[in-house]
Amino acid sequence: MKILGLDYGDRRIGVAISDAFGWTAQGLEVIERRRDGDEFGRIHELVRENEVSEIVVGLPKNMNGTVGPRGELCMEFAQKLREMLDLPVHLWDERLSTVSAERTLVEADVSRKKRKKVVDKMAASLILQNYLDAKSTR
Repeated sequence: MKILGLDYGDRRIGVAISDAFGWTAQGLEVIERRRDGDEFGRIHELVRENEVSEIVVGLPKNMNGTVGPRGELCMEFAQKLREMLDLPVHLWDERLSTVSAERTLVEADVSRKKRKKVVDKMAASLILQNYLDAKSTR
């Protein structure tokens, strides 16, 4: 079964998915957040279409390890997903994942316009890949 990785942001949610073996993460799409909460419907569709068995949501922590307001919002989002989908939803420390994704895209000489379209998806891939790597070493 596959694992879905989510990078929850103010305007967009980056989405990544694992392969069936849980070895690699690939960026899937970016969901635009709307006032009507339609992003939950799209996540539900992705879970069903891809036979997802669990979800990983990036948890932004402060550099000292504490959880701030942004982290609290991610925790609420993860709880809503648990209730809606009845699946395990894990929170994963995502410190600097978006910064790392942005740096990688800059080094690859990707234009600012194109970076904006893929940075959230790439951050979701990094979060999910870090989770998969940690899970495989347990």
